[in-house]
Amino acid sequence: MSEELFQNLTFPDGSTARQPVGLYIDVDPATEEVITEVYLAGTEEVDLAVKAARKAFKDWRKVHGSERGALLMKLADITEKHIDTLSAIEAMDSGKPKDSNARGDVEGTIALLRYCAGWADKIYGSVIPTGSEKLAYSKRIPIGVCGQIVPWNYPLNMAGWKIAPALAAGNCIIIKSAETTPLSLLYFAQLIDEVGFPKGVVNIISGLGKVAGSHIASHPGIDKIAFTGSTEVGSTIQKLSSSNLKTVTLECGGKSPFIVFEDADIDQAVKWAAVGIVFNSGQICTANSRIYVQEKVYEEFLQKFKNHILTDYKIGSPFDESTVVGPVVNKVQYDRVLHYIDVGKKEGARVVLGNEQTLSKKGYFIHPVIFADCSQDMRIVKEEIFGPVVAVSKFTTEEEVIENANDSIYGLAAMCFTQNLEKAHRVSDELETGMVFINSTENSDIQAPFGGVKMSGIGSELGVPGIEMYTHLKTVHLNLSNKL
Repeated sequence: MSEELFQNLTFPDGSTARQPVGLYIDVDPATEEVITEVYLAGTEEVDLAVKAARKAFKDWRKVHGSERGALLMKLADITEKHIDTLSAIEAMDSGKPKDSNARGDVEGTIALLRYCAGWADKIYGSVIPTGSEKLAYSKRIPIGVCGQIVPWNYPLNMAGWKIAPALAAGNCIIIKSAETTPLSLLYFAQLIDEVGFPKGVVNIISGLGKVAGSHIASHPGIDKIAFTGSTEVGSTIQKLSSSNLKTVTLECGGKSPFIVFEDADIDQAVKWAAVGIVFNSGQICTANSRIYVQEKVYEEFLQKFKNHILTDYKIGSPFDESTVVGPVVNKVQYDRVLHYIDVGKKEGARVVLGNEQTLSKKGYFIHPVIFADCSQDMRIVKEEIFGPVVAVSKFTTEEEVIENANDSIYGLAAMCFTQNLEKAHRVSDELETGMVFINSTENSDIQAPFGGVKMSGIGSELGVPGIEMYTHLKTVHLNLSNKL
């Protein structure tokens, strides 16, 4: 690769990296300064990637699962060797704290690569009993060329959720990074090349969603789309993908309800609630941005919630080891979150914890905000904010809180806190979401399916279903008697 396609980066902690680049200006959210420039792919580059992927698929689909698994295992190993650099790139590019956040993202990517590597030669079909004169069996085959579009809040981690299962199942991919945070995925491309994946199997581009993303979604040479991002864009992706009836997996927005019953361990509920809205500066699709607390413990919860955040969630530079909360990703998101804070105040919500502490700092820092006494018709209750802002409401009965929790266009996740496990299972059955966390929040596992319902998406990622989403079922009928 030409030297002009690389730039040397120096991180705030003094470490350096040789960064692949590709025409887009990227800004450090902690300092508001330009990091570097990367090349911007247009429709012609997407066409070239599709051509390369379709050519590579002819041979890649025939590669034995054990060989695909071995390559994925090697990719996991080499990624682990580069974990410090990748963590630093993620921290600088997205603003997430390097040690308490970004490193965990890279570790999660490594774990998923190994998990999918183990499944690569275990993607089974089934034999269907049809009588002695006939044999019928089904097998899972790769879909083909997959277009993948990842969000800016988890640049490498979300890419891993898509790359690993697609390759394990025998597909070729074209993956587009978020235009806001392209650097870690471009660096990861070097590792893929070093491991020895055949040319054209993995194609990584940086580009604008309205140009490169739209062309990927509508391209007739692409067989499947996997998208993670906003519900608005997800709806557009689905429409564009209908041009050739692509298989579609969508993981979109959320407004997760967090229910605290009076018999819950309040101290534990407070800790989990804080993690669920403050981690990654609240820029998480499953963030528990709606909290419902039973009236008997309502004020106790609010006071402990406020004190816990003030005590345990230090705001600062992503490269400070003691930092727990970094900036939001960019000026657009910063202004969006501040707008919703203003909306909440105008709607009459009580401000338990406000944003005044950080308004004078350089960078896109937003102190966690707790609104209380919120009603169902408030915008801060209904709309996804994607920042460290939470709306807390009071409830009396189980029936009431279930109705309020389900009163949303979203259905990604929900959380239920109670020491009565019979109640927990009963409530979880009634909640209209793809996932329910009982006495925890957002501690998903790579072995368990991750996905939502309603306007939160279609299909699942992670676990066995996450791999099967990258396969088609083919059924074969064999006439054993050779007779009509």
